[in-house]
Amino acid sequence: MAGSVQASVALVQLRERLCSRTFAHSLLQSSSDSNFRKLKFHISSSISSACSKVLLLRGDKGSGKAAVVELVLKDLKAEHPDAISVVKLYGLLHNDDDNSALEEIARQLCSGHEFSFSKTASLEENKEFLMDMLKEYGLARKTVVFVLHEFHLFTQGKQWLLYTLFDAMETFTSQSIIIVGLSCLEGSEQQLEKRVRSRFSSCTLLFGPPSEEDGRRLLEQLLHLQKDSSLPSKYVVEFNSRLHKIFSDKKFKEILSSFACADGSINHLLRFLFVASSYMDMESGHLSLQSFESAYSLMKRQPKFDSLHDLSILELYFLVCMHRLQCKEETSYNFNSVMKEYKAIQDAYRTSDNYSHAVCLRAFEHLLDRELISFTDAKGRNDSIRFRPVKLLVSSRELHDSLKSNPSCPAILQKLLDHESYM
Repeated sequence: MAGSVQASVALVQLRERLCSRTFAHSLLQSSSDSNFRKLKFHISSSISSACSKVLLLRGDKGSGKAAVVELVLKDLKAEHPDAISVVKLYGLLHNDDDNSALEEIARQLCSGHEFSFSKTASLEENKEFLMDMLKEYGLARKTVVFVLHEFHLFTQGKQWLLYTLFDAMETFTSQSIIIVGLSCLEGSEQQLEKRVRSRFSSCTLLFGPPSEEDGRRLLEQLLHLQKDSSLPSKYVVEFNSRLHKIFSDKKFKEILSSFACADGSINHLLRFLFVASSYMDMESGHLSLQSFESAYSLMKRQPKFDSLHDLSILELYFLVCMHRLQCKEETSYNFNSVMKEYKAIQDAYRTSDNYSHAVCLRAFEHLLDRELISFTDAKGRNDSIRFRPVKLLVSSRELHDSLKSNPSCPAILQKLLDHESYM
């Protein structure tokens, strides 16, 4: 097999793994404390004891919540054939009105049992159909799993869907109705109305980046070629041997560490490895350290970095102040609250970077013009600019790199960005 052909086959094998929704997460499911095992245990125990349960999966986007749910349900369906029915709902799609979610539930249940689905059914008709189906599932000893993606969006508005599902769980006490909510926001359950919260009791699983040991094991299993593949064994041995040397290289470890600091999620790692695979030398058929360096250089390009390049010191102060307000979990801030933070810094450190109110307002407007910050309301730009809430459009990584690359940036700004407290 020619070198370029070997490289093409190897590249296809690698990209099939990297593009799979579940492959990377399946590699970690054997760990004793994995969320896969925890979630499977909770759902299995609910099925075996015929009791209802609410599970909340919380973690950043890309942390693998949906992939783990998919793997767990696939396993359980194999263990309990024809005994589990799954309904999937998405907050972005099915939270428009009271009936949209119940209509989607009816559609999926009808599809699973080859019933005719009525698009014109009313809210009450869809609710009645759901209750009838749950009753039939109970008689047949079947479990229903409702997977609610973007769970926090279902906690907004009238919360009719959640009230209906929790009410059903209280009504049908001798069967297993399981709700699995996926959310990237902390405290979403605190938004529940009193009538819904009184019926709500959940177990929460937290999803974070993999540990250093899991990350290293994941890296090897994602990129190592299998010896029983269609590729020549000599080529596979050499490919894996070169990868091992790269993984041991100090420069590669530095790249991986910097990359994980920006975003340590599995999905971000998969994107990085996919880009690195694009730099494979197709003549030799191997990845090199340069492949990963090029991928890192490409992925660390930040969309707002150029706009940050020639900002004034005062404007940098304002961005740091807004970042600090976010770290203090202030959900809304405006020019006046940013000025208060800025003045507190000046009073604490007595720097020479103390500017008048008028100059500060012009700097604030310049940040708006640069689209480094934006208003969060829909009003037109007017004289009330000092009171209108704004949001920061710059990531902490972009701001950190901008301060570091600016030779005239005061050292105190970098310390403040790193959350140094002041009296």
